[in-house]
Amino acid sequence: MSKLTKTVVDKSEPRDRQYTVWCGELKGFGVFVLPSGTRTYFVDYRNANNVRRRMKLGRHGQITAEQARTLAIQALAEVSKGNDPLENRNSARKAISVKELCELYIAELEAGRILGKGGRPKKASTKITDLGRINRHIIPLLGKKRVTHVTKADVTTMMKDIMAGKTRGIEKTEKLRGKSIVRGGIGVASRTVGLLGGIFTYARDDLGIIEVNPAHGIRKPKDAVRQRRLNEDEYRALGRILANAAEDERYTRTVEMIRQIAMSGCRRSEVIKLRKTELDTVGSCFRFEDTKEGQSVRPMGLPVLEYFDERDMSGDSPYVFPGERNLAKPFGSFPRHWEKIFAGTELADITAHVLRHSFASLANDLGFTEITIAALLGHATGSITSRYVHTLDAALVMAADTVSGYIHALLNGAELTHTHYALDRGSRKAALVRFLTPHQDSTAQAETSQRLAA
Repeated sequence: MSKLTKTVVDKSEPRDRQYTVWCGELKGFGVFVLPSGTRTYFVDYRNANNVRRRMKLGRHGQITAEQARTLAIQALAEVSKGNDPLENRNSARKAISVKELCELYIAELEAGRILGKGGRPKKASTKITDLGRINRHIIPLLGKKRVTHVTKADVTTMMKDIMAGKTRGIEKTEKLRGKSIVRGGIGVASRTVGLLGGIFTYARDDLGIIEVNPAHGIRKPKDAVRQRRLNEDEYRALGRILANAAEDERYTRTVEMIRQIAMSGCRRSEVIKLRKTELDTVGSCFRFEDTKEGQSVRPMGLPVLEYFDERDMSGDSPYVFPGERNLAKPFGSFPRHWEKIFAGTELADITAHVLRHSFASLANDLGFTEITIAALLGHATGSITSRYVHTLDAALVMAADTVSGYIHALLNGAELTHTHYALDRGSRKAALVRFLTPHQDSTAQAETSQRLAA
């Protein structure tokens, strides 16, 4: 037998039955010729279990004889190492795609077996966000690739495509006339890479189909830090806007909710879904059952406390702000009302998160520490022990009173000159007098205050 070359293969005429032409130089390398005239290169070998295997290398015309010879040499080299190249190829072909991996991940997500922050199952709102990023960004850009073939370069390309808006579009939602506007951008790209990293971690740790997470170590763009906060003039403007909106009965409830968000620093969803059982007016605190940080106990400033004390809590609805048509659900018109209340005003650019950020910023202006502000807002760093306490630190309640009271005054149009509470001796002395002489009448209390001030 001679060396298998292009000339030899071309001269191999088809017969009535398939036959094989072997290479005289490389054992196991050959080409079989079909009656149709198709010629296919292959390599023949025995694996580590002494099982004979025949692996196709490609059709003559699509690859050359020399290219087929190189592939045969590589395959035989793998065999010499104890590997089975045909088995490896079949396994790679059977490997699931990124789309199939995402479907498995979504099933686990819906079953509550994908854990999020604090080792807790992901919340419904987070699931919706994850599904959106999977279906609108990850699957369109990487869905067809085999999971085992995805590289860091592929993930980086996906990230840049999202940043460039390649996946932007408008999609219909399940709601009547509902639509979802997909924009992409830096923030979405960065968070989508983070989600993809979680999906690949699931593929590595739970499914065992990859050994290295290709999304780890990707240099992600820094998300824009939100700097918007209200200054004191804008707080007064907010008060005027809300007062004007409250003249329309349709917006009365939304105005009240916005004021509570501004004075408490709560998240929008926490106020909208606030349950009566989560109000502890005796303890002057919120006892949220389920927030972004899990269970959370937060101080309630005096203006907020007095509002809830005066609010009518009768009725069968479990919510403080029930739906207009369905009392079993929370108030659902808040987003639409917000847009109408602020449309065309000087505060048209603000969001509920701006009110929360402004609450924290004002608390900082008034001299409260980062750990105190974190506790006021219910951040994880400030509520690590909140699950174990039943009464709040008096200093924390005082901080909530100070910040809420200051914002309440600004919303009502007051002109104030704020100072650090720790440096305001007059306020401290007045508070001490009231604490130490709770049973004196107002005249005696005033005299005592004057003596201390002197």
